[in-house]
Amino acid sequence: MIVGNVNYLLRLFQGRLPIRKYLYAGILLGVFLAFIPGRIPAQSEEFFRIGTSGTGGTYYPIGGLLALVISNPPGSRSCERGGSCGVIDLIAVAQSSNGSVSNIKAIAAGTLESGFSQSDVAYWAYTGTGIFANDAPLTNLRTITNLYPESIHLVALQGSEIKTVQDLKGKRVSLDEPGSGTLVDARIILAAYGLSEEDILAQYIKPEAAASMMEKGELDAFFIVAGYPTSSVYNLTAKNGAKLINIDGINAENTIEEYGFFAQNEIPAGTYPNIPHIKTLSVGAQWIVSTSISEERVYEITKALWNKTSRRLLDNGHPKAKSIVLDKALDGLGIPLHPGAERYYRENGLVQ
Repeated sequence: MIVGNVNYLLRLFQGRLPIRKYLYAGILLGVFLAFIPGRIPAQSEEFFRIGTSGTGGTYYPIGGLLALVISNPPGSRSCERGGSCGVIDLIAVAQSSNGSVSNIKAIAAGTLESGFSQSDVAYWAYTGTGIFANDAPLTNLRTITNLYPESIHLVALQGSEIKTVQDLKGKRVSLDEPGSGTLVDARIILAAYGLSEEDILAQYIKPEAAASMMEKGELDAFFIVAGYPTSSVYNLTAKNGAKLINIDGINAENTIEEYGFFAQNEIPAGTYPNIPHIKTLSVGAQWIVSTSISEERVYEITKALWNKTSRRLLDNGHPKAKSIVLDKALDGLGIPLHPGAERYYRENGLVQ
């Protein structure tokens, strides 16, 4: 059964199946290949993991999409013949994780090849400041690209008395798991409005679990930092079980002034069912690797990402992938580019 599925997926990369319909098949390819009993990997074959977040956020589907874009498994039809334009013999896989902080630590330690991180978390890790002030700077971190802005969602139970951030006082609120960028930003937002974790009934669970608890009436609110729309929020609002709270006014303005990596952001009306226009803050989502990945390999990955055929995959994938564009690739970078990525951007006139 597994071998049959592998052959099915390989046909996708060979250009024999409609790519749009099977867009996320790339997530499964590495899993199938890795767990075939008795299978011996080809000598030239290389697996490349992309650390994402929980499956209810935006990182995970974006990771699966980018894995498909950069993969070109052994036996695939060549790019010139209408097949995959990914890196020859590379099999990329999206890997669920706790989020930005855990991804950064795993990349620096060499237990992940790459991963996604909020720009603020990456900067703090690289410089040994902020939440990493008690740690040695992780100076082996490097960037492949900026991806898209991530919006801070404050989700509250529909029908509750929560109308502002201050109304969270005394309420059951999830700040996401330890190791997540959401937890970092949720603490900053609470502080900006004069609250701390001691003022709320704080819980630390993934957004998808938080959404399930809210649906059962067991949670009053939760934070999630993600590109919109994100599935855990969409599913709740579609059932009219949740609302979004504005993060705006002088408190938000002061937060932007104090923390340069935040920006004003808006979630348009209609993004989520039954939800009007929302004002909030955002940080950049970025794709991170370490200096242990070779210049040539990162150059090939960057080139595959921005191949003209990748645009079609991005535009027909997750809605947020439409925001992944070359002219924004260098926006808001808090840490240096990887030499392989820098080489690609220099060749294409983005770096002097």
